[in-house]
Amino acid sequence: MNIEKKQIDELDIQLTLTVTKEDYAPSEKKMLNERRRNADLKGFRKGMAPMSLIQRMYGEQALYEAINRVISESLNKFIEENNLKVVGEPLQSEDQPELEWKSGNDFTFKFDIATTPEIKAEASKEDKIPYYNINVTETAKKEMKSNMLSQLGTLVDAPKAGEEDFVIADLNQEGGINVEKAYISVKKVAGDAQKSFIGAKVGDTFEISVNDAFSDETDRASLLKVKKEELAGINPLFNVTVGEVKTFKPAEESQETYDKLFGEGKVKSAEEFDKAVEEHLQANYKQEAEMRLAKDIRNHFVEKAAIALPEAFLKRWLFQINEGKFTMEDIEKDFPAFLEDYRWKLVRTAFLAKYNINIEEKDLVEAAKAYASYQYAMYGMGNVPEDMIADFAKRLLNDERQARAIYDNLEEQKVIEAVKPDITLSTKKISVEKFRELK
Repeated sequence: MNIEKKQIDELDIQLTLTVTKEDYAPSEKKMLNERRRNADLKGFRKGMAPMSLIQRMYGEQALYEAINRVISESLNKFIEENNLKVVGEPLQSEDQPELEWKSGNDFTFKFDIATTPEIKAEASKEDKIPYYNINVTETAKKEMKSNMLSQLGTLVDAPKAGEEDFVIADLNQEGGINVEKAYISVKKVAGDAQKSFIGAKVGDTFEISVNDAFSDETDRASLLKVKKEELAGINPLFNVTVGEVKTFKPAEESQETYDKLFGEGKVKSAEEFDKAVEEHLQANYKQEAEMRLAKDIRNHFVEKAAIALPEAFLKRWLFQINEGKFTMEDIEKDFPAFLEDYRWKLVRTAFLAKYNINIEEKDLVEAAKAYASYQYAMYGMGNVPEDMIADFAKRLLNDERQARAIYDNLEEQKVIEAVKPDITLSTKKISVEKFRELK
């Protein structure tokens, strides 16, 4: 095996591999012998077919696999011996010469290899990153209280329908479709038909065109309890008879409400409710501020590292590994975001080594449990039993894509926590409105 190296530029290398018969023949022969031993062909005892027949049947495949094995081993050895930090994996060069796949021939292959420069990850007090302290305002507390009370709200009878209310009505056609107790959200009624619902009282009747009032076919089919394909043949004019009018009423402040929101006995008065809401907001804002800090740390050190990448190679590599899932136009569109993530991954890897950070299995399990708890909380499920959280976490880690995401997120968290004590955090007070305007 002969390997010639051509340095195209600082990051790109072309390797020319000359594979001779002596390089691949032992592997080729071994494969053909294995095929012969296992061959169960008509007219021959198992393992006793003539080698000439085996050669005709499996020779090209054995040659191809033998040469690929030699090439793979040679490329890996070259990369390891030369301590190359490669991007992606070697790609066959675009000027690869044509080959005659015939046993006994010598073969010449050209491969492109792209590398990354040495990444120096250094954090010091000269690295100044803003840390935002978000103010809790009375307006925000009032809005949070309203949201919390709305979560426990109920529908109650109303004297007449407003735009935010609901009407329960019968829809009738003489000799046609009749729908009893249809549940209608007034704000979802379109066009002039909505005017008939606003102000409607129990017992009122009026006519609507369901085609105009409910332009979405899925919603209309659901309302009339028919299949979508049946809609075209239905007379759209219906008489509406209002049976009930409902309005949403938030929960009132009471001990029962406090217990449902915060747990039994944890909040006992309006003053304690106000304090609990403020603490809830502070916790939410702190989480948002920490997420922003992580983003700013990431951007700061990616910019500081100023990593040059072999962009043309990366585009080719992305196109090939995705096997036609994306066009080059798709790759071009998303390429800037890919480069940003790739650069951060390189910087993060350097910090992992600098701070000697390791991710252990117990760390992954705890991270998966935390994510599981967060998911339950998103659906309003607090105080979920530990066995349910553990089961959810196990399922997450058994999913390769989910496990990878949890691992990457945990790796980032550990790097951020390791870097924070070594840099200067400049605390800045800011309103939540201004904070959310930050780019």
